[in-house]
Amino acid sequence: MLSNELFILAKIVLVNLLYNITIQLASWVLKILSLFNNKLKLGVIGRAETFNKLKQSLKKGDKTLWFHCASLGEYEQGLPIFTELRKDYPNHKIVLSFFSPSGYEIRKNAPIADVIVYLPLDTKSNAKQFVKLINPELTVFVKYEIWPNYLNQIKANGLKAILISAVFRKDQTFFKWYGRQTKKALFAFKHIFTQDETSKQLIETIGYNNVTVSGDTRFDRVLNQLKINNNLAFIEKFIDNKLCVVIGSSWPEDETLLIDFINNYKGQPIKFIIAPHNIKSKQIKSLQSSLTKPTILFTEKGNLDLKKYDVFILDTIGLLSKVYSYADIAYVGGAMGTTGLHNILEPAVFGIPIIIGNNYSKFPEASLMIKNNGLISVKNISELTTNLNKLIANEGFREVTGQQNLKFIKKNKGAVVQIINYLRI
Repeated sequence: MLSNELFILAKIVLVNLLYNITIQLASWVLKILSLFNNKLKLGVIGRAETFNKLKQSLKKGDKTLWFHCASLGEYEQGLPIFTELRKDYPNHKIVLSFFSPSGYEIRKNAPIADVIVYLPLDTKSNAKQFVKLINPELTVFVKYEIWPNYLNQIKANGLKAILISAVFRKDQTFFKWYGRQTKKALFAFKHIFTQDETSKQLIETIGYNNVTVSGDTRFDRVLNQLKINNNLAFIEKFIDNKLCVVIGSSWPEDETLLIDFINNYKGQPIKFIIAPHNIKSKQIKSLQSSLTKPTILFTEKGNLDLKKYDVFILDTIGLLSKVYSYADIAYVGGAMGTTGLHNILEPAVFGIPIIIGNNYSKFPEASLMIKNNGLISVKNISELTTNLNKLIANEGFREVTGQQNLKFIKKNKGAVVQIINYLRI
């Protein structure tokens, strides 16, 4: 019996040691790779500035809240909660951290926080210094960003943390024999709010019971889009009262099929708006040159007569959520390849039908929307062409399909109220 317990203890120590060694190695590897990759370089430089930035922005005695997001998507997911907490804690300083440059660089000046930083890598020394500097009264992590050393440090200091909009799957490390350290980190959270019942049941299998199914905060987030002014005069000029297909957050795998459809389409007049995920000049020029229909870029529109163009490429960021309000049909990228499906709730709130690729298994909202007959999944050009042509030609089918999406959004709202009510107790 004793030898078995010692063996288990040895495994735990080894796994923990390997994790910390891996994080340290990652630090060195990232520094080397950053010499050849601008995105990684931004992260390395940004993390090196974090502690000085915190020291300059916070002073002894400040009361703080800490919000952490992996990237931009998680930020948008957490924003409704952050906004309510900003109102509830007007005298607290808010620290917002990102792990990914794609989140930090876009939201580094977001008004929701007093100081916005890159999260240093999850070493024990970084975690200890970071938590000591902030000493947050409340920490909010979003979805699946689990860093053991940071969370263990929060627990060791008796601080309060919650995880919101969490999604758990059987293949995650929390449910494997070698995942003891990440599993233990989950117990640093005072409460976990999951998106679905399956996630709740999974986390309960490891003995964590302070869990509530609140749903996805993104439903509340996108419903707020209906309350703001979504008008874009240049988009109205471009569309010119024609049917409009908006292609959002497309990747090359999506664009290969969509370019084929656009170039070969010969039906009623249609306007296409493409918002690529990658807006680097080289990729944008390649996309533009592959289209045979008259195409204009956002950065080149000037005073041109936009009505003359059939395709409008948004080589900029920050407009897509408003542009979706002009769509009759939306295609959302990411699921045709393996990069991950982008936000399908943003177009859904405008009551329009949506088409995606076929790799969506990690996105529960996609499966539900398909069952709800508002979302269509395709795997090749033949299926894309068939479904797009049907939506274009059949106005009744298009409207009924789209309304299913708006009903789905409204049905699933309320996560923010549930989470905030818990925090106010």
